[in-house]
Amino acid sequence: MTQELISLLASGMSFGITAALGQKVIPWLHKLKYGQTIKEIGPKWHEKKQGTPTMGGIMFIAGITLSLLVCLPLYYSLQRSGSVVSSYEEPWSYWIRIIAGILMSLMFGAVGFLDDYIKVIKKQNDGLTPGQKMIFMTLIAGAFLTTLAISGDAAITTIPFLGDVNVGFWFYPISLIMIVGFVNAVNLTDGIDGLCSSVTFFVAIIFIVIAGMHNMFGMSIFAASVAGGCLGFLVWNFFPAKVFMGDTGSLFLGGLFCALAYGVNMPILIPLVGIIYLCEAGSVMLQVTYFKLTHGKRIFKMSPIHHHFEMSGWSEVKIVWVFSIITLVAGVAAVALSIA
Repeated sequence: MTQELISLLASGMSFGITAALGQKVIPWLHKLKYGQTIKEIGPKWHEKKQGTPTMGGIMFIAGITLSLLVCLPLYYSLQRSGSVVSSYEEPWSYWIRIIAGILMSLMFGAVGFLDDYIKVIKKQNDGLTPGQKMIFMTLIAGAFLTTLAISGDAAITTIPFLGDVNVGFWFYPISLIMIVGFVNAVNLTDGIDGLCSSVTFFVAIIFIVIAGMHNMFGMSIFAASVAGGCLGFLVWNFFPAKVFMGDTGSLFLGGLFCALAYGVNMPILIPLVGIIYLCEAGSVMLQVTYFKLTHGKRIFKMSPIHHHFEMSGWSEVKIVWVFSIITLVAGVAAVALSIA
């Protein structure tokens, strides 16, 4: 069995499990009344989505995790037996990056689950406070970076045109800010039907290519599983959505995005591959800052920026396609840089 076949198996399993779970999970969430409460700050026409089940992220969390539990050990055992051959020598630090990345993502997902639980069950629309979220997320990102530091030369990272560079001490505070920031940014991207899952699908495809080009086939399998899970969720989440991923899913996907970038040892590509996430978070920061400085004036009709385009007359489907194409174009540039 080749590495490519194992990647296909991972994506297929992840897709199949996630899509199939929708048949059981969505009615279950309806029965438990785990419906989305639409915040007053959202577009008025989103009120019709009131009651759509949320916390659907548990579907692709299960799909991705189960596929990785099967396919990564399968690849490892076949590689050790000589059935598959990789020109990349995969030290233990490489596998620790993969395992630590999966665990980090699950922990972010757990924070999201707690946030959703407070919103839906406790009927507190804001969930965890920003301060509480920040503490949890900082601790999780810190634990991930500590694991990388213990496992090997984490601060030696690949930079296009320069090769492997020892960033030294600054690798850790910069990485902490980047991980927490982009996990939040992925969360902000989950605002209209199918947007976050579509963008993240293409992000995963980009990392499949990057990892494959560098013969990091364990990471290719990881990324393939993420792509399959996102696609399986889109069966239920594409417009008109029958279920939302909630913070349970979006924080998990944010963790996976960062885990993939650090897994291929190219965190410098995060802003480029995650250009849509960056624009979403940047639009919020610009809007809030400008609003405060100008005593009530706005740059965008509404932030995050996908709501600005909604209020400018774009359909949700158009926004999803345009944002996905932008991600794909940025991804092509990232692939080119990864081999520079």
